[in-house]
Formats: sequence, C-alpha cells, structure tokens
Amino acid sequence: MTTRNPARRALRDVVFVEGVRTPFGKARPDGLYAETRADDLVVKAVRELLRRHPELPGERVDEVAIAATTQQGDQGLTLGRTVGMLAGLPQTVPGFAIDRMCAGAMTAVTTTAAGIATGSADVVIAGGVEHMGRHPMGFDADPNPRFLSERLVDPEALNMGVTAENLHDKFPHLTKERADAYAVNSQAKYAKAVANGDVGPELVPVAVRSAEQGWGLATADELPRPGTTVEGIANLKTPFRPGGRVTAGNASPLTDGATAALLASGDTAAELGLPVAMRLVSSAFAGVDPSIMGYGPVPATDKALAQAGLTIDDIGLFEINEAFAVQVLSFLDHYGIADDDERVNPYGGAIAMGHPLASSGVRLMTQLAHQFAKHPEVRYGITTMCVGLGQGGTVIWENPHHADYSGHTAEQTSTATDEEN
Repeated sequence: MTTRNPARRALRDVVFVEGVRTPFGKARPDGLYAETRADDLVVKAVRELLRRHPELPGERVDEVAIAATTQQGDQGLTLGRTVGMLAGLPQTVPGFAIDRMCAGAMTAVTTTAAGIATGSADVVIAGGVEHMGRHPMGFDADPNPRFLSERLVDPEALNMGVTAENLHDKFPHLTKERADAYAVNSQAKYAKAVANGDVGPELVPVAVRSAEQGWGLATADELPRPGTTVEGIANLKTPFRPGGRVTAGNASPLTDGATAALLASGDTAAELGLPVAMRLVSSAFAGVDPSIMGYGPVPATDKALAQAGLTIDDIGLFEINEAFAVQVLSFLDHYGIADDDERVNPYGGAIAMGHPLASSGVRLMTQLAHQFAKHPEVRYGITTMCVGLGQGGTVIWENPHHADYSGHTAEQTSTATDEEN
C-alpha cells in the first residue's frame, strides 16, 4: 500500500476588501425597522457588497457567515445559508450562523479568515444582524440554574448595565463625569464625521414600510443626538442602580441594524482585481469575570499584540465599541491613553450611532478601513470590543497604504507568475 503525503500549504494573507452596513435604527415600535424583517436587513447588505464588486463572480464566494445574538424567528434558520440564497448567490455557496453575543460579526470575520489563511476558502462574506426591537437580548433564554446555585457567576453579571456599574466600582477614578464627557465627545465626533462625509459611503439604503405611513427609504442612522451637552445628560436616570453612574446618555442605545464584509486571500484579491482595504495581522478573544464584562478588551488586546509581536505604541488608530463609556475608559486608562485621544474612534462610536449587538464588529472594521485610506502614515490599527458574559475580542489590522506594508501585493503576484513562466 502506497502512503501519500499531502502537500503542506503555507498560511496566506487575509485581506479586508470592503464592509457595508444598513443605517442603524431605534429598537422601538416606532423605529425605522419596526416592520422590517431582520434577515432582510442583512440580505440588503450582502446584495450591496456584491453590487459594488461586479469583478467577483458569485460562485467564487466560498462561505457566508452571519452572526446574531438571539437566533430565533427571522434571525434563526442558519442565517449564513438562508441569507446567501436570498441575496442571490448560487445554491452551491454554503453558509452558517455564529453567536458570540456582541462579537458575533467579529467572530464571523476571524473564523472565516482562518479558513482563508489555511487555504480552505479564497473569498468569504462575513457579517451580522440584530433586530433588538423584535428580539431583545436574552429574550426567551433559559440560563442553566447551576450558574446561580453553584455561584459560577454573580446574579447581576447577566445584566450588562450592572456590569458597567461594577466597572465604575472597580475603578472609582473613572467617574460619571468622565463617562458623560466621553459620551458627549462621541456624539460630536459622529456629527462631524457625517458633515465631512466620513460616515455615509458605507451605508446601504433600505426600503422600509410602515402600516400607518406607507413606504419610505432609510438612508441615515436614526439614533444620534447631535448637540448633546454634558449639562443635558448630567441628571438622566440611572436604571441599573439607584444613584448609579450609567445612564442612557453614556451608554449605547438599543439598536436594529446589519453589517456585511467581503474578505479574501491576498493572492485571490490580486487575481480578481478586488481592492485591499487592510490586512489581518492577528486576532484574539479572552475571558474575564462576567461581573466586569466591559474589561474584556484589555486581555484580548494583550493577547493579540503578543501574537503580532507588537506593543500598544505601534497602534495608530483604535476602533473600540462603545457599549458603555466606562468600558472604553477602562481600556484607555489601562494603556495610558487620554480620554479624548484623537486616534480613538475618530468618527464617533456606538454611543452616538447605536450598537446592534452581533453586527457591530464589522462596523468597527469598516470605519477603520476608511480611516486607513486617509492616514497612510498609520501602519497598524485595532478593532476591539467587550462581549457579554465576560469576554473581549480584538483584531489587529495593517494599512496597505503605509510605505512599509508587509502584506501580499499585486506586484508579488506578477513577479511569481513571471518566475513560473
């Protein structure tokens, strides 16, 4: 019997081609998407990606990974597969669903990226959707009673707002005043980004219908509060604790929305003529005490930096999900970064535009990609977020516009082809 030794495949560069998202809407009975299906939101995003890249044949897509935190109803039924079919991809294109709560889309990216790196896929679509108006976080969940009976977690750890209050307790110098000031700055940065056209190119218009008002077109985020002042949010209610510090003013609002991104191997991007917005350098997820869930980005970032052989000083841009202002402040404080550092969320964040849970990871990546194009002097950037039940996720990216970009280039493909010939 002959023993065969299959060829070992070298790891390949993974590149982020482009990301898009729907406008984000209020998760309320009168919100933008109150009468719109969740799966239709992400189908719209995927169709827009395909429309923007006619150079990509549909049959070249090897996988569709779509995340949702509450996988039921119109957010259930193996979203990656159903969304791919509804978006018009060939039936030969497989797909799957993912759940890592807030880091769902981020995990969809890192999971499919691993397949690209090892040669199992060339091109993938990864994204997420959350219709919190139809599917509130944790709705109809049945946590195992052992969590409480065996004291595996603090009972309050299952409430994300309470975990933010716990962060204020752990770091008393991260005061409500600092959280409010950070939140006001996020609103202002977002408003400036919209005015400058920095937020808008990634948005996918969505046709919406209301039984009372008829048809309309969602073209802008519904949640921002331009003109917010520290004085205006100083005395808002603290719903998670009497006399607490977390309010609707310094936390992300409940949100409906979807995102989708196109990723490819560097050589496939060169072959098909797909643009490269950034290269994935490293990624990591980490766990923390669920009662201080918001601290998760710190150990996740430490792991991702160690994998890449980088330090925090090498990072020139930060996209941090603003689930709560105090959660961002705890990250910045750990690394000695100022609350108002211009490298952090230059276009504002989730406090202003919203946080549709499982879709937010790709929103962070899309914004970082836009910033890379405007800042060729920055070589590395980070997308990071806290995750429910005590986790954090971080992805480090390299800017292809930087003079020392180390990733795959079209010139390398041409050279390799010439050498083969």
